[in-house]
Amino acid sequence: MKSLTLILTALIWGAAFVAQSVGMDYLGPFTFNAARFFIGGLVLLPVIPLLDRLGGHTPDKSPAARRALVRGGLLCGLALGAASTAQQFGVQYTTVGKAGFITALYIVLVPLLGAFVGRRPAGRIWGSVALAVVGLYLLCMEGSFRLGLGDLLVLGCSVLFAVHILIIDRFSPLVDGVRLSCLQFFVAAAVSAVGMLAFEQPTLPALTAAWAPVLYAGVLSSGVGYTLQVVGQKGMDPTVASLLLSLESVFSVLAGWVLLHQSMSGRELAGCALMFAGILLAQLPARRTKTA
Repeated sequence: MKSLTLILTALIWGAAFVAQSVGMDYLGPFTFNAARFFIGGLVLLPVIPLLDRLGGHTPDKSPAARRALVRGGLLCGLALGAASTAQQFGVQYTTVGKAGFITALYIVLVPLLGAFVGRRPAGRIWGSVALAVVGLYLLCMEGSFRLGLGDLLVLGCSVLFAVHILIIDRFSPLVDGVRLSCLQFFVAAAVSAVGMLAFEQPTLPALTAAWAPVLYAGVLSSGVGYTLQVVGQKGMDPTVASLLLSLESVFSVLAGWVLLHQSMSGRELAGCALMFAGILLAQLPARRTKTA
């Protein structure tokens, strides 16, 4: 069930690329992110008490639980705000394919960073990561792989998204997932708002013109997508979670194929197949050792 939740997250994020691209025609990166994350937080405010009532859930209001929620929300929000900003700036100076490939390199960075905090993945997981990286390369990359300014910004975004996944892995077992997601949105919105006020000049007509992509990115990509990530990732190996979330790249290409009738080359189809193979390998149950 958790795997399906993360696959649904990847599907929502994959379709959100169009909204982000169109929104940037009207708004600066900081303004777009500030608006989408603020809307994402607002969407969840009425959802929290509703879920409590429907589930008969009484939230833990102890000082320790509150400290964990605030600490987790702040750290998640800072990582999310910084990662999204780096991504929004980076895509302006690089190709879409390179941006998609470099961003999804968090599937390698998550196990590498996780090893420093004692989360060493099994050998078959490394095999899954290798298959997925090759698949991503075939799916996204064309031409040379020289790194420019935009590529370096997107690489920084990938590192920050890997950190975001590991922070969620740390705090999601300790706090309510929807509350954690709501708090991270308001923190990410505040981070983006600082940059918006310092470097951009947002106008009401521009926000009005971009209402559709901002609402999609705010309600679905942020409010629904990132909340599903927090809930679905709870108790799951962060490397496996990152592999499932990397399907975002596959779904974005498939959406263009199905909805916009864009053609897919044999190379792209092979990339999708390798990514799915890597993810299926990661889902196989671990072999149990025989006991005497």
